[in-house]
Amino acid sequence: MLGELRTAHWQPMQNEALASSLGRSNNNRAHPMSSVSNAAGAETIDHEFAFSRADFERVRELIYKHAGISLHDGKHAMVYSRLSRRLRETGHKSFSAYLQWLEASSGAQGTQEWQEFVNCLTTNLTSFFREDHHFVALADDLKPLTGKPVRIWCCAASTGEEPYSIAMTCSEALGASAQMQIICSDIDTNVLNTAKRGVYNADARGLDATRLKTFFMRGTGANSGRIRVKPELQKWIDFRPLNLMDTQWSLGDPFHMVFCRNVMIYFDAPTQRKVLERIHRVMRPGGLLYVGHSENFTESKDLFRLRGKTIYERV
Repeated sequence: MLGELRTAHWQPMQNEALASSLGRSNNNRAHPMSSVSNAAGAETIDHEFAFSRADFERVRELIYKHAGISLHDGKHAMVYSRLSRRLRETGHKSFSAYLQWLEASSGAQGTQEWQEFVNCLTTNLTSFFREDHHFVALADDLKPLTGKPVRIWCCAASTGEEPYSIAMTCSEALGASAQMQIICSDIDTNVLNTAKRGVYNADARGLDATRLKTFFMRGTGANSGRIRVKPELQKWIDFRPLNLMDTQWSLGDPFHMVFCRNVMIYFDAPTQRKVLERIHRVMRPGGLLYVGHSENFTESKDLFRLRGKTIYERV
């Protein structure tokens, strides 16, 4: 597919009805849910794989250890739905057998399977200019930095809509010749591959006619109905895999802004504090942290003080 996209024809966007059709975002990960567990946690009856309460608890322990994600008790169906694909692909007949094999895996194969395990259990719900007030605020916050090198970190890049929204905002606020570096990371390597390609459905939610024309090319032929981010916008962005549970982050110079939106909701309180401390260390004094609408870090006043609606300033 990547080869096809590189060789296919892409044309400048025109002012056409395509831009006003706001459809469903093509990058929200959807998973069918199966009824696979009961409240008592007894052995689950399913037509394909056995999935016990003990298996679920083992998955919870492993994903917490490797990615810091806290799965609450109501996620049985989600875990079954997402991990059953790995059982099929690896030839295991039960969750118990798969998990035992996973924990015993080592070397390159083990590293790859742990990545697949994490990829399956991460959630990616995103769209262009989601929680739009952050981008309005970002445009204002960038203006004092006109003419200066600016570094921004998006630490949950997902399939790329948020990083490209940040880049579009930077271009609009500072101009196409701005000295920008946007580091975009995610623990899920599958979604990062999509983000790097920068190809989306033409009716992707959150884009208006002006931005479509300015920042995207329209696909033709085999790519009809799709859009691709222009290279001049992509040049600012560096996509890389990163696990927020890693104790050392090699991210370069301190950041002016960090987008960490709707990430902490998957962590328990001690993990949130660890991540906030690490984010604090990689930011400039007075740097801005943009978080999700349901996230609140007022208990970490020694690190960040509330500056605006879900925007914090590094102390």
